[in-house]
Amino acid sequence: MIEMTHWIRQLWLQRKATVIFAILLISSGSIYGLVRFSRRTSMTPTFEVKSGEFLDVVEFRGEVKAMKSVSISAPADAGDLQIVRIVATGAHVKAGEVVVEFDKSKTQQDLAQYQSTLKSGQAEIEQARAQARLTEEEDITAVMKARYEVDLAKLDTTKAEIVSKIEGAEANLKLADAEQKLHEMDEKLASDRTVNRATIDGKTAASKKAAYDVERAENALKKMTLLAPSSGMISLLTVWHAGGEAPFKTGERAWPGAPIAELPDVSTLRVSARVDETERGRLALQQPATVQLDAIPDRQFTGHLEQISTLATSDFSAGWPIPRNFNLEIVLDQVDSRLMPGMTAKVSVIVNRVPNAITIPVQASFQKSGQTVAYVWDGSKFQEHVIEIERRSRDRILVSGGLRPGDKVALQDPSVKE
Repeated sequence: MIEMTHWIRQLWLQRKATVIFAILLISSGSIYGLVRFSRRTSMTPTFEVKSGEFLDVVEFRGEVKAMKSVSISAPADAGDLQIVRIVATGAHVKAGEVVVEFDKSKTQQDLAQYQSTLKSGQAEIEQARAQARLTEEEDITAVMKARYEVDLAKLDTTKAEIVSKIEGAEANLKLADAEQKLHEMDEKLASDRTVNRATIDGKTAASKKAAYDVERAENALKKMTLLAPSSGMISLLTVWHAGGEAPFKTGERAWPGAPIAELPDVSTLRVSARVDETERGRLALQQPATVQLDAIPDRQFTGHLEQISTLATSDFSAGWPIPRNFNLEIVLDQVDSRLMPGMTAKVSVIVNRVPNAITIPVQASFQKSGQTVAYVWDGSKFQEHVIEIERRSRDRILVSGGLRPGDKVALQDPSVKE
């Protein structure tokens, strides 16, 4: 009897160990399955579908431009134009402050030479006038002497009745010689006057040319320092030179009349953009817009559409084939000292609002066999659902069928095995 009881106890202990081992085995399997399940869901990011407002947004690129500005250009007649000083783009200047200064050394040398030539020319004019007066006085004296000799010879011819014929003939010959000499002296006086006048006129013309050169060099020196016509912010212009397209900088040479900078009227700053025909039809005047400038990432501007062109124009900067786009302008509501022409921006315009809409991110939709699908988590795996898309806007999709609020959709294609 004792042995029977002992055998039953051993049999119970063995079965108890087996049951405990089985329980531990089942528990380990459950934990392993849960770990695998949790790892599977964590490997595929999801998005919970919610009902909310859908914003239909049109986005396009634009550039800040000033509707009014004052241009600053290199002088047209200032000789060598090597830049020795130029303010930086975006610098604030007051009226009368220096914007650009060119090298004046060559022009100053030319001015000194022209001034020396002018002084020499003026001295030569005075010398020529003095010589002309001396020559004229000598010629007048010679004419007066010749006229006296003629009068004297005429007096001798009146004695022909009381002297011999030979003496009378000699008197007539002397009179003829005296008259010939008087004629020659008159001609020499007239000729010398003409020559002296021409000499003085020539030297006067040379002096006027030197005076003009002096005046031109003085004006060139004044023009070689470009001053700000009014207060504002300088914007250096991008021009093609030195094998590239860039603003001028210190040490470079500009050509006469080259555009260098402009002083925009900040009150007329606009964001100018171009949109295609499909976007043009969805835009309207006075629509609010948000503007994000690439150069000012820490601030978002607001504004509204002020102008939309009625006719499309060719956009030659967009490549081939050349598209025909519409021009539009956006007025900003805020003013910032960092704003300047040439800045690029992203413009967003809300053209429609849909309340109580079901939306998902763009990356939650996939193309399968010509249909748009989303993968919905059913608690254990992802199910493929065909969805109907009503509209797309930026990174969101307006879904009109196939999904419900609360669904969890995959943000990556779970059917693709890595």
